[in-house]
Amino acid sequence: MKHPDAWRIKAILTGSAGNLVEWYDWYIYATFSLYFAPVFFPKGNYTAQLLNTAAIFAVGFLMRPIGGWLFGRIADKSGRKASMTLSVLMMSLGSLLIAFTPSYRAVGVIAPALLLVARLLQGLSVGGEYGTSATYLSEVATPELRGFYSSFQYVTLIGGQLIALGVQMSLQKVFLTPEQLQEWGWRIPFVIGAALAFFALYLRRHMQESSSFEKIRDEKDKGSLKRLFTEHPRAVLTVVGLTMGGTLAFYTYTTYMQKFLVNTVHLTIEKATTITFFLMLIFACLQPVFGWISDIYGRKPLLMGFGLLGTLFTVPILTAISQTSSEWAAFWLILVALVIVSGYTSINAVVKAEMFPAEIRALGVGFPYALTVALFGGTAEPIALSFKKAGHESMYYWYVTACIFISLLVYITSRDTKKTSLLDKDA
Repeated sequence: MKHPDAWRIKAILTGSAGNLVEWYDWYIYATFSLYFAPVFFPKGNYTAQLLNTAAIFAVGFLMRPIGGWLFGRIADKSGRKASMTLSVLMMSLGSLLIAFTPSYRAVGVIAPALLLVARLLQGLSVGGEYGTSATYLSEVATPELRGFYSSFQYVTLIGGQLIALGVQMSLQKVFLTPEQLQEWGWRIPFVIGAALAFFALYLRRHMQESSSFEKIRDEKDKGSLKRLFTEHPRAVLTVVGLTMGGTLAFYTYTTYMQKFLVNTVHLTIEKATTITFFLMLIFACLQPVFGWISDIYGRKPLLMGFGLLGTLFTVPILTAISQTSSEWAAFWLILVALVIVSGYTSINAVVKAEMFPAEIRALGVGFPYALTVALFGGTAEPIALSFKKAGHESMYYWYVTACIFISLLVYITSRDTKKTSLLDKDA
């Protein structure tokens, strides 16, 4: 006889596995751009080449609000399962396109153009993935452990980057020479990503729909932007405000930090990759711990902790990293930053899901979040690199601080969603 919660654990594992593959496919672009930047763009200054690849990374983010709207609407109208299945299929197509796009030397401007198309597809996919998976994991979790279970969205999100880094380390240290990796080896992880995406597609086709959606399946006017903005304007603005500083800090200390260690601290790519890998491993393990703490003490104390500590220590931490020549010093400084950021990353999904009713939840979680991430998370790298190129790198540290402070003001004025959760009304 099956344990009564066996289906719940299976649903969380299935949803998380697909999320893991989606984010692996998304992050291998950032992870391997250090290698393929010279392949897709004309020869020149290395920072300029990184800036070009970062710009395309940012353009991919511009599709995320469209993905948040499209897949959020599908999730609220046709089901979480349908939306999550379609999004992972689109991600696999983007990875395949990058894997087989020829170099700039071979086809000229067609190469960066195809790279752009691939990132637009992936941006559309991942824009829909966040809202739907956050909704699904929050809906299938038990009320007393929503923070813990929903934190696995960021465990798998970070895990995607962790696997990307693991693949990179394996290629660097075991299978390929630096020349082979630079010439053609960087294409291998994109092929792996496409293959994993088809496996995730199989898993999602057999996943169980959430009971919250089943109860409102036959309702009318679901997943409507008009309804979202007319009935829940405060919740939408709250999602934007609480996401702003968190997403910028997250992308600063994860996707951009590897380049920061190479381009500013002047570590080798291999050393930067190793440091980032172990940091991401610890970061992933922190998420369920912080999620569990939120189930006991509430969501607001964690958000307030991130906002206050992030405002006070972002400039000192980034300044210290930029001035160090010690790998261990850089490691511990970044780890402190990631512990602070965990106050946001571990619970932001459940906080958003708790603010919206089932018939508008996936759209309400996904669309304003994706819009905010496009404006602040997706532009983190190009803004940071632009400040560096202009000779004012420290201005970026203050920019991150200002955004975290604005989010702190939102945290101060917001209610603790654990006490006012609309997920409780689904029962």
